[in-house]
Amino acid sequence: MGVWQGLHPILVPPRAPPEEQDWDGARTHRPSGPGPTPTPPPRSEETRAPEGRGSPRPRPCAPMARALPASACSLPPRPSARDLGPAPRAPAPPPAPRPPRPLARLLCHFLIPASCFPEARIRSRPRPVPQPPASPTGRIDKAYPTVCGHTGPVLDIDWCPHNDEVIASGSEDCTVMVWQIPKNGLTSPLTEPVVVLEGHTKRVGIVTWHPTARNVLLSAGCDNVVLIWNVGTAEELYRLDSLHPDLIYNVSWNRNGSLFCSACKDKSVRIIDPRRGTLVAEREKAHEGARPMRAIFLADGKVFTTGFSRMSERQLALWDPENLEEPMALQELDSSNGALLPFYDPDTSVVYVCGKGDSSIRYFEITDEPPYIHFLNTFTSKEPQRGMGSMPKRGLEVSKCEIARFYKLHERKCEPIVMTVPRKSDLFQDDLYPDTAGPEAALEAEEWVSGRDASPILISLREAYVPSKQRDLKVSRRNVLSESRPAVAPSSARPGASTSATSVPASIPSGGLTGAGEARKLDEVMQELRALRALVKEQGERIGRLEEQLGRMENGDA
Repeated sequence: MGVWQGLHPILVPPRAPPEEQDWDGARTHRPSGPGPTPTPPPRSEETRAPEGRGSPRPRPCAPMARALPASACSLPPRPSARDLGPAPRAPAPPPAPRPPRPLARLLCHFLIPASCFPEARIRSRPRPVPQPPASPTGRIDKAYPTVCGHTGPVLDIDWCPHNDEVIASGSEDCTVMVWQIPKNGLTSPLTEPVVVLEGHTKRVGIVTWHPTARNVLLSAGCDNVVLIWNVGTAEELYRLDSLHPDLIYNVSWNRNGSLFCSACKDKSVRIIDPRRGTLVAEREKAHEGARPMRAIFLADGKVFTTGFSRMSERQLALWDPENLEEPMALQELDSSNGALLPFYDPDTSVVYVCGKGDSSIRYFEITDEPPYIHFLNTFTSKEPQRGMGSMPKRGLEVSKCEIARFYKLHERKCEPIVMTVPRKSDLFQDDLYPDTAGPEAALEAEEWVSGRDASPILISLREAYVPSKQRDLKVSRRNVLSESRPAVAPSSARPGASTSATSVPASIPSGGLTGAGEARKLDEVMQELRALRALVKEQGERIGRLEEQLGRMENGDA
């Protein structure tokens, strides 16, 4: 009873004192001598709710003597009848307190320790509970250094899954830039990117890294063109300019990076093979509403979409790529206007849905059995969200049973939202943390271009993830250089992988180069020389064409 009284004094009246109190403040002492103790009458429905069914009994008023000094408790002389005047009206009874809301009673259960309720147990399907972030928070200095190399507003960013210090950004200046963040963070404004990728004619609104191939980056712009880059060589690998007739809302790779799906303004969801440049499957009017929609790949190959119905009701849908005629599941949420942003956790098969302008995050579990989409819970806050980002699984606090962390964007701040599953045990929770995708790439860019596919390389979080030394991102004509990457002998190297022209091969014997080693090195030098010669020739032809165009413009021909 003390726990209830300390947490919510309005819901639970204080413990009854040894002496009862009447409504007028007078005290009635209980008999303390020998004799039978009077039995209190049973509390019937009328006794509990004198004001009507459902109304709680008003709390007793405290005696006036408690609030007055001792001198004020002496009674004045009794007045005569002629001094009384008209009889005063009886004081109105104290108003009955408002009945507590059911939600308040539920909140009390969350505030009270679990030891106070032996009957309370954790359910078999745990639900995330928001917790305050562990890292320091607060206002940062206005002079804090930033990444400020774009000449227009930045529309999208994406951290590299294979290097925690590399980030790609797309901007209204029609460029894609890749940045290398220093190991200890920024100490001065970063204005020089590692590489600038130019190929779009309109603003770039989407950038996303390949999930398994190193240095492969996809970008999509308002020119309805999808470009796939090799960041290591700063060259364009594929250009898909005829598959989307309208604005592209979002792009999502599948688990091994062999396909990607996209949501377009023409209300169609497409599944595309980027290396062949072909359309694998298409669903027209996946959601009939005119507002923006999203589409993401799940771990088992299914497609999860969010959108609007013809009556502007927000919807969730699950699709089988083998049969896009009818959705496997379709749910309607509400009639708000904000577009729904899905975030997918492939380890737990949970989809977190955040709406622009909403103040809540809904999460659903995707299963192989009908109805396929199972609602779990809703996190609600006070302020609406303008955007949302998520932390990879290997960046979470395993010891605190943290299963998701979001970064909620406000107008002037970024708020971390941490989702944890309450567990009494301090041991590693295998059901919460299965093996997850690690930072090591399964393929090199050349291998992926040649047609190979591979699933992500998984790591265990049992000993808590410890980040290894990150590779410095450098751009060459061959591949990204790695000063910290372990040396690999040429005989055991994977096909398509290449080494740096400035690094020393790991297979050099201590006594000197063998004949085969010299021949191999000479062959590499000749290949690079031929590549440089071709590059010089190509640039010379380009300069000639530009000079010719400039001459025509000066003569007034163009």
